[in-house]
Amino acid sequence: MIAVRRIAAATMLAALAGLSAPSAYAAAPATDDAPFLKAIHQGNLAEIAAGRSARKNAKAACVKSAGATLVRDHSKLDVGVKALASTLHVTLSPSPSSVQEKAMTAMQANVGTSAYDTNWLTTETRTREETLALIDRETATGGNAEVKSAARAARPVVAKHLELIRACEARIKRS
Repeated sequence: MIAVRRIAAATMLAALAGLSAPSAYAAAPATDDAPFLKAIHQGNLAEIAAGRSARKNAKAACVKSAGATLVRDHSKLDVGVKALASTLHVTLSPSPSSVQEKAMTAMQANVGTSAYDTNWLTTETRTREETLALIDRETATGGNAEVKSAARAARPVVAKHLELIRACEARIKRS
């Protein structure tokens, strides 16, 4: 099982790093795909920060564990996004968006209370759903084959995160 996950992770990273089969679009600027790369990068930065916050501030073990998973997976995903953006000459922001930063600030207001865990899970559920919609739009309408391939490779990771977060929500509601 662990070997299968490692192979899947390596495959995903290779696709995100642009190491998949070369395409006619590989060196072309990703003008219509640049907003996707920028949004996904900022999303990765926000998820890494949210994961670190959960590891440090959550009360529930499943929230702490989910946070650790987000840090690990989004750090790996972002390595590939940055490499692909560099190849396609897309400039990425050094920080999450202002909306993402405001959400993090609002979440931090509940540190030390059980409301933190609930708010974190609610925010992360919404974020996953929005990210899956963004990925689906890119795979359906994106112009660059490499970017579309990276989006397809990232989708199962984000979907797995949504399952993990929903399971944690259910666990907390039962307790």
